[in-house]
Amino acid sequence: MGENFGTGQLPEKADVVAPDGSDVRVLLGLARGSMAHFELAGGRVSRAVAHRQVDELWYVLSGTGEMWRRQGDRAETVALSAGTCLSIPAGTRFQFRASPAGPLAALGVTMPPWPGDDEAYEVDGPWPAS
Repeated sequence: MGENFGTGQLPEKADVVAPDGSDVRVLLGLARGSMAHFELAGGRVSRAVAHRQVDELWYVLSGTGEMWRRQGDRAETVALSAGTCLSIPAGTRFQFRASPAGPLAALGVTMPPWPGDDEAYEVDGPWPAS
């Protein structure tokens, strides 16, 4: 038939720290994708990274901040706030930062599922990471 369906709750504590420096709470996954909750503390700046093979979709749940993305010669910085949705295709360089007012929290869907520690690699970004 197919994969078993799953049900879960947001874990109280982070499961892991992402390569970009955000706290990750793993939610659910299937063969073709996975979902996680990302949080960056107020005033913090992530490390700039790119992914080798995964595409991501982000939906901002709370907080405010900015996201920088670059593909080749095209670069842009967008404001982040609750309700903002954005894509990070594989190979896109990206970096984000949370406003000092509080944490920035987002729901992320990764396709295919996160393959392991060597998926992300550091790149040059516009801001110094904290």
